[in-house]
Amino acid sequence: MKIFSALILAVATIVAASLIGEGLTHLRIGDRYVTVKGLAEREVEADLALWPLHFVASGTTLQQAREEARASREAILAFIERHDIDTQQVELQRLNVNDTAANPYGNNDGEQRFIINQTLMVRSTEIEQIRDTAQAVGELLDAGVVLSSDYGPSGPIYLFNHLNEIKPAMIAEATAAARESAEQFARDANADIGTLRRANQGVFEIRARDQAAGTSEEQQPIKTVRVVTTIEYYLD
Repeated sequence: MKIFSALILAVATIVAASLIGEGLTHLRIGDRYVTVKGLAEREVEADLALWPLHFVASGTTLQQAREEARASREAILAFIERHDIDTQQVELQRLNVNDTAANPYGNNDGEQRFIINQTLMVRSTEIEQIRDTAQAVGELLDAGVVLSSDYGPSGPIYLFNHLNEIKPAMIAEATAAARESAEQFARDANADIGTLRRANQGVFEIRARDQAAGTSEEQQPIKTVRVVTTIEYYLD
């Protein structure tokens, strides 16, 4: 009986060792994979320009400040029309009137009591036209318009709104680049690319084409769209 029990124990030990060895083999094979990244970049042009024109008018009386604001507004509209921009694309977005006498902590010396801040927003798909007109903004200063940057950007901002249209092609391009890198790695390792283990599409980024200090992406009409995919392949 003891001999029979010992024999069963020995057989069980051999089978267990075989199963453990087989499991470790599968584990090692399963861990054989390569992680690669694929990059896709594309240069695009903005399709929408937003140009907020902030200006300030002031006066010792509210009527005087209003008249100055009206003159500045008319000067801006004339400037826009002179540069062949449809004035129907201009809208009032902000109007703020400040009575300095109402501020108990202010130093009211009786001069320029009323201050009017106003914003006219130019919205256009004619990117080059907006760029050229923005270069001539000095004409507004010559007309007596006091421009301000206290309430936002002082120049046009350029937006690209057709990202979804180029996403599929760029993802395919980035995936192909990742696959090429994986195949090169496999050749160097004397292996073959197997099935896909994991994939991460990555985040699409819209960057300024010219990476200059102090220049934001929104200030440049020409932009670079970039995506990096991360893919893992099993190695056979």
